[in-house]
Amino acid sequence: MIDDSDAAIRRQLDTGHPEPAMAVVEALADIEDRAVTDYTPTYDCIDHVLDGIFSNPPAPEAAIRIEFSYEGYRITVEQDGSAEFVNVA
Repeated sequence: MIDDSDAAIRRQLDTGHPEPAMAVVEALADIEDRAVTDYTPTYDCIDHVLDGIFSNPPAPEAAIRIEFSYEGYRITVEQDGSAEFVNVA
């Protein structure tokens, strides 16, 4: 687990993942060295929100960014799959 709450951890998500929200959970599980089954389902916070920016992305100049809280992290995901995880717990 991350001790420094100000540290931003960056990951590149697979924009072709069949379940983009699951890609976020998988990245977080990797960061914390935990199993994906340890996390609460994403349907209450981001379910299907990422689908549109990955499957039918807007023009690059739109620079879509989604920011949300999940499992003690502030997570930012950009339309190119760049993701930043900041521990806020």
